[in-house]
Amino acid sequence: MFLHLVLGAPMVIVGLIEGAAESTASILKVVSGWYSDKTTKRKPFVVAGYSISAISKPIMALAYGWPLVLVARLMDRTGKGLRTSARDALIADSSDAAHRGRSFGLHRSMDTIGAVAGPLIALGILYLSGDNYRLVFLAAFIPGLLSILLVTFFVSERRRPVTERISFKVSDFGRDYKVFLLITAIFALGNSSNVFLILRAENLGFSFYMVILSYVLFNIVSSLGAFPLGTLSDRLGRRNIMSAGFIVFGIVYFGFAWVQHSIYIWLLFIIYGLHEALTEGIGKAYVVDLVPSGKRATALGIYHGASGFMMLFASIIAGLLWDILGPSAPFIYGGAAAALSALLLVVLMPGDHRSSQVTGIDL
Repeated sequence: MFLHLVLGAPMVIVGLIEGAAESTASILKVVSGWYSDKTTKRKPFVVAGYSISAISKPIMALAYGWPLVLVARLMDRTGKGLRTSARDALIADSSDAAHRGRSFGLHRSMDTIGAVAGPLIALGILYLSGDNYRLVFLAAFIPGLLSILLVTFFVSERRRPVTERISFKVSDFGRDYKVFLLITAIFALGNSSNVFLILRAENLGFSFYMVILSYVLFNIVSSLGAFPLGTLSDRLGRRNIMSAGFIVFGIVYFGFAWVQHSIYIWLLFIIYGLHEALTEGIGKAYVVDLVPSGKRATALGIYHGASGFMMLFASIIAGLLWDILGPSAPFIYGGAAAALSALLLVVLMPGDHRSSQVTGIDL
């Protein structure tokens, strides 16, 4: 919204910035994940990541053209790239195999609670300050700083011994991990930045405040669903839950393509929150199920990296489709990619990997 409404950037630039930012994070997730496994350390990557992301917020406040926004977004995603794989591996290291989906679901739920509170606070600041976006970015530095302090002083990690050679090679992992990686990459190729959902809501007549409130509603649903659905994946297996999540995504994107009245946007954002709950934490737990414990951060980094790198192309494609064919086009494209991914997941992946959790692969 800041790029489009305040700085006047065209949609292609919006897509380019979001795609470049996410692809930067994707590359760093692979590198930092590998190095975390190599050094058997998690916490330094998490602290560094949160620190860089926090610094990016006041830089955003100084932007009077899109190039500095690009710099700030690249910094923010650099921080995310440094911390994500190590943080997820830290969660896996701290969880027993039987409750891994529950652990990732809890993390996702708590993360999303922040994504509910943050926009609501931002709305209050915007309302009281006369739509001063820059003040919002400055205020966002405060929770970033609190995150750094909490991780530094209150988070501990279990040191793991180096038991095997760590490499970037996807060929070092098993067949199921590689197939799952391919399927999620196909899905990500149609999963453009959420910026396009927000701008589509605006295009259908939502005011700025309605757009933000609908996004808050999406995060509320995601937060409420992540923990119980993560727990359910421990019992029913990851594949079934993930494929349902892809199908829900397709329904949402086709809905955004075809609805003509803004009233339906509220319902679509609610359903979209269900998709997030069905896939985000559970996808990470699925990856951990499929690889040895000594390569968790590397496997998670490759998984995040492949998905994020595809998002670079997805966001650019979405921006081009929007500008050339109209607002509905990127959502039809994304819905089709999700439907294909759901089909491939059911056909190509075994139904349950919980057995690997008790045969020694990651104990």
